[in-house]
Amino acid sequence: MLYYALIFLIIAIIAGVLGFGGIAGASAGIAQVLFFLFLVLLVISLVAGFIRRT
Repeated sequence: MLYYALIFLIIAIIAGVLGFGGIAGASAGIAQVLFFLFLVLLVISLVAGFIRRT
C-alpha cells in the first residue's frame, strides 16, 4: 500500500510540473489517503503484535 502511495505521489509531481493541476491534485489526494491508511494499519498491526505477546 505504501508502494501505491508513492506511485500516486510521483504521478502528482509529474502532473504538477507539466501543468495538469486537476490530475496533480487528485493524485496527491489519493496518495495522502493511502499513506494515512498505511499508517493506521501499521499501528493496528503493532498493537495487535504487542497484545498477542502478552
